[in-house]
Amino acid sequence: MAANDLILQKGLPANLDIERYLLGAILVDPSAFLNIASLIQSTDFSVQSHQLLFTRMVELSEGNHHIDRVTLANELMRHGELDSVGGLSYLISLDDGMPKLYDLERYAGIVREHSLRRRLVLSSQALIDRAISGQESADDILASAESDLLALGESHVANKLLHTRDILGRAEGGINAFLDPTKRIRGTSTGFLKLDEMTGGFRPGELIILAARPAMGKTALALNIAQYVAMNPANPRAVAIFSLEMSNESLLQRMVCAQSRVSQTKFREGFLDGEERRRLQKGLVEIVKAPIFINDSSTIGIMEIHAELRRLKSQADLGLVVVDYLQLMTSKGKVENRNQEVSALSRGLKLLSKELQCPFLVLSQLSRASETRVGDHRPVLSDLRESGSIEQDADMVAFVFREEYYKRFDASLHGLAELILAKQRNGPTGIVKMSFLHEYTKFENRLDDIPGGDGPPN
Repeated sequence: MAANDLILQKGLPANLDIERYLLGAILVDPSAFLNIASLIQSTDFSVQSHQLLFTRMVELSEGNHHIDRVTLANELMRHGELDSVGGLSYLISLDDGMPKLYDLERYAGIVREHSLRRRLVLSSQALIDRAISGQESADDILASAESDLLALGESHVANKLLHTRDILGRAEGGINAFLDPTKRIRGTSTGFLKLDEMTGGFRPGELIILAARPAMGKTALALNIAQYVAMNPANPRAVAIFSLEMSNESLLQRMVCAQSRVSQTKFREGFLDGEERRRLQKGLVEIVKAPIFINDSSTIGIMEIHAELRRLKSQADLGLVVVDYLQLMTSKGKVENRNQEVSALSRGLKLLSKELQCPFLVLSQLSRASETRVGDHRPVLSDLRESGSIEQDADMVAFVFREEYYKRFDASLHGLAELILAKQRNGPTGIVKMSFLHEYTKFENRLDDIPGGDGPPN
């Protein structure tokens, strides 16, 4: 057929025999169709004749009709397509040469794999043509490539209903861990005991939004968590930090001062005694040994983050990604409005977290609404700035709040901080109380939360 010749001439990935066996096997065993239909679509077939055959099978199934050669031929004739698929003789020959023992799910997986490869080839060719023609800006082409590749990655994930026994079989740690909470595999520990207790740690594939008004300490808290993940003596894991606001030197200075418990003001001014210098040197060595990686590009986008993380994940055990902060990110190319742009960015980060199976801690600004409220200035979900989709995409939304910021002359509030868990898909909401050490710009567990009360573990 001409369509087959075109596929072969272009050298696009395809396996026509597997496609034919798959269609033939459905005619032999129509009961298998629904299982196959959950794995692939008609567009996954490489040639038009096979796409037409599968489309008419779908229509027969949706109409509650039995699928066999007679009903399929009748449906094709009704649409004037029988000759387009090679006639009745081609329908009869679909199972010619098919193995006596066949694996329909594996056949469907091969068809789907080749389909994705073809889409990647065609998408790449289209990008090359657009880049050569020079009719569009490079930013527009990059933006299109970014959205196309993310869409392809999402479409490649085949989800289906699972029986409870299959879900149990896939559970991390097996049935014993599933039944015994003490043995259950938890997410990445943050170092904050009450936060870990309420969340079970940050889990792979989660998008965690950490939001606050300026000067509340959201960057400091994110860095404290990042340091703990990378320096956890029980299980140190790599951390990637993308800072669109602060330079890598400023971030390193913050981390070293927090690790050494040395005042940032004294560090900047240089008024340090011998003990403080010793602690700084020791803290710097500890930080440098930890697998912490920083990118301070102020123009980084989803595509660049994706490329950097894929490379890092191939070299290290990636435990956490921090993005500081969402509203400073921009999409390449044209967008209708800022809300749609932020929505696309939050969705893109969520897709990356799922693909890389790594928690993403993404910082976000809040609107001024919390500051204009009379009485209680604690933020709420509606205060998230510029897009309601941030709340929708996030698995967890937490707000940093320090009441002392609004009541500066109340000495009883000094150093008191709250992390408000406003949303959590897989756990409770509530408030985690913390201590904030101003001179070190560091959050710590409260003494009441620590067994023995002898000091924080982070």
